[in-house]
Amino acid sequence: MQPDLANIKLNEQQLQMLRLFKDPMPEADFLRMKRLTVELLAKKLDEEMERLKGEKGWTAETYEQWGKEHMRTPYKQ
Repeated sequence: MQPDLANIKLNEQQLQMLRLFKDPMPEADFLRMKRLTVELLAKKLDEEMERLKGEKGWTAETYEQWGKEHMRTPYKQ
């Protein structure tokens, strides 16, 4: 379900980004911007996971164990 865009409050950084891209751009440039944004977010996620790994002492075995755990909430029928 898509959010109701009329009720979304944007912060100043978001508004500045919209102002930067108010004019249409070539599709190739748009795809490049999108790819760069995804790369930046992925890098930040990797950095956070590395920080948590060091802070919490997670190892490859930890990830293996998580992959085998059944963490779904049981629902009553």
